Amino acid sequence: MAELNAGDTAPAFTLIADADKPVSLSDYAGKRVIIYFYPAAMTPGCALEAVDFNAAQAKLSGRGITVLGISPDSPEKQRRFKQRDSLTLTLLSDPEKQTARAWGVWGSKVLYGKRIEGIIRSTFVVDVAPDGQGKIALAMYNVRAKGHVDRLLAALSELP
Repeated sequence: MAELNAGDTAPAFTLIADADKPVSLSDYAGKRVIIYFYPAAMTPGCALEAVDFNAAQAKLSGRGITVLGISPDSPEKQRRFKQRDSLTLTLLSDPEKQTARAWGVWGSKVLYGKRIEGIIRSTFVVDVAPDGQGKIALAMYNVRAKGHVDRLLAALSELP
């Protein structure tokens, strides 16, 4: 699928969380949600990004924003990642990569000089209407883990 842009309808999903419970986008009806896709739990870049999101949670929740992280990792690996890095974020498992494909974050990328298929590190700000339908407020593809959360916080200050 093509990349999503501001104003597009956010693809619905229901995924299993690190706590082995299903989580759907519609669970956040009437709220703003940050959804970030990362390639693999417990890797250096993904840990850096998760720790930065975790540190920003107080600021974000003060603005009524919830953060959800999604990767192809199993719920068990997500739990180990949370424990290892003292994360309080909700991490969701997308092992079939259906959600990643629907959001346009599964594709060709270069990793260590080799072209591979995988998760393209991306972040979305989604406004979920009271009926559970989400609208993309901000889409950021191919983000760099280092400093990403700070750049996102700056971008959030410009959103309505």
